[in-house]
Amino acid sequence: MENMIDNITQRVGTMQLTPEEQAMLRGDKGAAVQEAIQFQIEVGSFFEAKRFVPITHAHVMGDIEVMGDGGLEHLRSMDEKHAKCSVPTSSNAQCMHFHEDARFHQDEQEQTKEREILSRYKTMRIASTDSCIPYQQVYQPKLGEHVAWGDTGTVIYANSVLGARTNFEAGKASFAAAITGRTPEYGFHLDEKRAGSLLVDLQARMEDFADWGALGKIVGHPHQDYFAVPVFDGFHRMPSSDELKHLGASLASYGSMAMFHMVGVTPEAQTRDTAFQGHKPQESMIVTDADIQAIYDGYRYKDAAANIVVFSGPQLSLFEMQSLAELFEGRKVATGMAAVVTTNHMVYSDAKRLGYVDTLEKAGVTIMQGVCFYILQRLSKIREENGWTNLISNSGKLVNTITAHRFNTVLRRTRDCVEIACTGRLA
Repeated sequence: MENMIDNITQRVGTMQLTPEEQAMLRGDKGAAVQEAIQFQIEVGSFFEAKRFVPITHAHVMGDIEVMGDGGLEHLRSMDEKHAKCSVPTSSNAQCMHFHEDARFHQDEQEQTKEREILSRYKTMRIASTDSCIPYQQVYQPKLGEHVAWGDTGTVIYANSVLGARTNFEAGKASFAAAITGRTPEYGFHLDEKRAGSLLVDLQARMEDFADWGALGKIVGHPHQDYFAVPVFDGFHRMPSSDELKHLGASLASYGSMAMFHMVGVTPEAQTRDTAFQGHKPQESMIVTDADIQAIYDGYRYKDAAANIVVFSGPQLSLFEMQSLAELFEGRKVATGMAAVVTTNHMVYSDAKRLGYVDTLEKAGVTIMQGVCFYILQRLSKIREENGWTNLISNSGKLVNTITAHRFNTVLRRTRDCVEIACTGRLA
């Protein structure tokens, strides 16, 4: 049997290529496919992958703030070589809001580049969903399904909550996978990498999205390891999709983690034993209400006349938009404060139809479509121009990632964020 396999496969680096993959490598399927699979073979060999696995969906990351001019040139090159996605492909959040609010002015030349990116997406058969929550609106892969997703928050949700299989396929890797319809089989595509390593006895009540972000910080920050897989046990209700979204995004941000299990909740953790694949935890920890509160208590405000409250990172779901509209109903954002919400085009459309957008905008909230706040182009300059010092959010991920832009960040529960926005009092 082994000799038969050798007759139909070819080893390149560490990887065995099928006849179809050999044809791609020879250039039989075009220059774009050839270039893409050459890159993937280099990646696969680096991670000692033995083969490729077919994927059913790709989610690409590409905006001018992240990819820069070099990335745009690569995108142009792929497009000029007539690259076409061979599987359904969506796009991550962009860095341009194309919004008229003067407080969020963006560079016109960079806007032109961003529009070019979106135009080239179209010719490459990439659906410009501009969403960092594709698992809630665009595509929900099934248990065991192989995909190639960029953006850390999408990856950890796919692996953990849906039981799909993907690594962090950032930048060039996500485009290559979309073109070839496959990805090297390493990391979280393998059974053994998906076993739990850390036991978390979750005794906290977890009553707000921000609590889940705080939990992600408690677990992720001291365990910064891509292959660490925390297993949460002891929690006695079914968390919502949005709660698990905030947990995953925070774990990925603070711990660079790509997967977690929750016993009785996520599909590969029917029991604690199955989550650990029969092994003993390498470490155990307990998280209580006091631990969650200590996270909030650890944030400090800086004196400032102007501050901003942001609901973003990840983008908001329709139900988060509904809840915020209820909390802002009949209220106004205070003088000297700003309040921003980001979501994707699909959620915005439904939220507009249902009246949530009008309620929020009447309260003075700025709603941006297709972006996440922390990757906005010119964000550091925007902060300076508005004199913003404190950024308050219910997103654990956002208060971590946005510090590079020199905001003083503060994590607060959702209702507290609304109260701060409407009163101007930094509680």
